Amino acid sequence: MIGNIFAKVSQTARNDKFIVQVSNTKRVVEEYLQCKREKSTFTGNFTNHMAINYYTPVNSRKAHREVTADEAVAAVRSHDHIHFNGGAQMPVALLDALCRRADESLEHKAQGQFDPRNDIEDIHLHHSVTFGRVHYADPKYEDIIFDQPTFVGGNVRELVNTGYADYIPVHLHDVPLLYRLGNIPCHVSFLSVSLPDEHGCVSLGTDVEGSLGALDASRVVIGLMNRYIPHTYGDARLPLGSFDFLVRDDRPLFEPESEWPDEVENTIGQLCADIIEDGSCLQAGIGSLPNAVVAHLKDHKDLGIHTEMCSDGLLELFRLGVATGIHKKTDPGKVVATLMLGSSRVFDYVDQNPDFLMMDSAYTNNSSVIGRNPKMVAINTAIQIDLTGQVCADSVGQRIISGTGGQLDFVKGTEISKGGKSIMAFASRTKKGQSKIVPILDPGAGVVTPRPDAHWVVSEYGAVDLSGKSLQERAKLLISIAHPDDRETLDRAAFERFGPHFKSIII
Repeated sequence: MIGNIFAKVSQTARNDKFIVQVSNTKRVVEEYLQCKREKSTFTGNFTNHMAINYYTPVNSRKAHREVTADEAVAAVRSHDHIHFNGGAQMPVALLDALCRRADESLEHKAQGQFDPRNDIEDIHLHHSVTFGRVHYADPKYEDIIFDQPTFVGGNVRELVNTGYADYIPVHLHDVPLLYRLGNIPCHVSFLSVSLPDEHGCVSLGTDVEGSLGALDASRVVIGLMNRYIPHTYGDARLPLGSFDFLVRDDRPLFEPESEWPDEVENTIGQLCADIIEDGSCLQAGIGSLPNAVVAHLKDHKDLGIHTEMCSDGLLELFRLGVATGIHKKTDPGKVVATLMLGSSRVFDYVDQNPDFLMMDSAYTNNSSVIGRNPKMVAINTAIQIDLTGQVCADSVGQRIISGTGGQLDFVKGTEISKGGKSIMAFASRTKKGQSKIVPILDPGAGVVTPRPDAHWVVSEYGAVDLSGKSLQERAKLLISIAHPDDRETLDRAAFERFGPHFKSIII
């Protein structure tokens, strides 16, 4: 992607920070970024994609000003692309102020008094998952504000699928790099942060993800300080001089409703737990199914946590002493994540807790970093899986439901890990009674995990390992864990696809 990048890379952990050490890295990366800004030709050499992805020359010498939300958002210009961090701590006050500017611009347009110097149009928003009502995505702002998330939450799903918003499919580990390279333009960052500590540093709290890459690319950086945001460590800490404007807005963080596993999910959780060995390092998400898996791990020993998202379930393993992290090779003894969602118990527990590191997604989701942990286990789910092992996880046919996120990042990491396991866990049927194991994916369905990367697949009817299996063998295995009422249909589809020899395949 970057071209010929010749460098000698070694990676070390120091002061709870992941340091990428490359021969002359800082000088060469700064030269590269300067060439990007000036749109001139870069003549230096790199080899490592991660070196430029992770290195963040944050400007910590800005003369920040404390202002109101409306005063800060006045810095936004027409055609700007704005990044904001989401999850539990969406910068609502800044987004509401942006909507007020949009309302004024709409009014001026209607009156024939639109002023390009003060009014705004063609604003693009970029972010990961968000929750709650999103005023900025109202169709009335068409031509003023266009929402383009990298992960689609339920609050914008209908807008994305009707064209009033859009979706950027991207692996989460790539987001910081895409901001720095300008593939995803970023002119302004709205960042929700904690109050400053005694050292003059604020924290990105519960959501780091791609924000450091956005900050590095931005013309203007606005911090929204909120006393409810926990002060987390790792890459989350930023000096006050990183911001042009600071705004104060105290409001509680979003807490999703607790989802309790049903009988089917509890069965799946037990089957997954049986696959997971003591000393494994875990990645899991949020929701009733991940909660079911975690609930069955409380008798395990010395687990580790290196995950994209940390929630109540994984936190409970740490609090109980089940997750000690002593076998981790990266950040031993620490819980590593880039996003936190859950109850206020999670936010309170991680506040100023050095055992938790909130890191850039270029680190948490880098497969080579993930893979250095032995017995890495990635627990993910699927919307559909076909008989050859292709996993759809972001859409129902053409209808976008969520996003690529970090599923494949962690799947690939488990393949590198010594003793690693990737688990796709899901109920055999949807709530409407349709089989999730299908002969072929629905037209338009997105393949998030390709068939060569499908390994353990778990439903309430069993667990099968597709590693090293042929197409016909995979079909036999997957049919064996489908709902009993769907197996005859699937078996007939496999026979039609593979021919009469399929009947003689023994697994």
